[in-house]
This record gives sequence, C-alpha cells and structure tokens, in this order.
Amino acid sequence: MSIKEVTAENLASLFFHYQAALAPDFGCSSEELTDWTKMPANERKRMIAAARLTLLDLSTDEESASRSTTEKTDYRPEEGREWGC
Repeated sequence: MSIKEVTAENLASLFFHYQAALAPDFGCSSEELTDWTKMPANERKRMIAAARLTLLDLSTDEESASRSTTEKTDYRPEEGREWGC
C-alpha cells in the first residue's frame, strides 16, 4: 500500500489503536484510552487533522526523495544520538 492510499482517518484510528495496545508495556494507564468510536468528536477531529498533516509531510518527503535521489543530504550520523539511536 502506498502512502497516497492511506486516509487520514485510517492513520489516526490505527495510531490510536496501537497507542492503547502499547500503553501497558510502557507503564502508562490505558484508562483514558477508550474505543476510537467513543472518543469525543473534537478529539477525533484533532487526531485526524494531525494524521492529515503527517501524510502530507510524508508524501512531500517521498516526492522530494524520488526527484532528487542523487542530491547530497546534510545528514550527520551523530545527530541520531539525540533520538536514542
């Protein structure tokens, strides 16, 4: 499946599902994590909007990468250490 085939609603719903499923493994309370369909509408809308922006960024990055595969990047391996890599 291409990133272009993923809907914002599907991404937000899956993210919510995995967040709830992983909460106990990270010592987090899953009490406030309810069923996606039972979440307040404003929370669902916020998550869908965030997913839409994420998909937009990912598709932009994907298009840029395919256009400029030979361009040099300004990446330095030591930068990954900030993220625990």
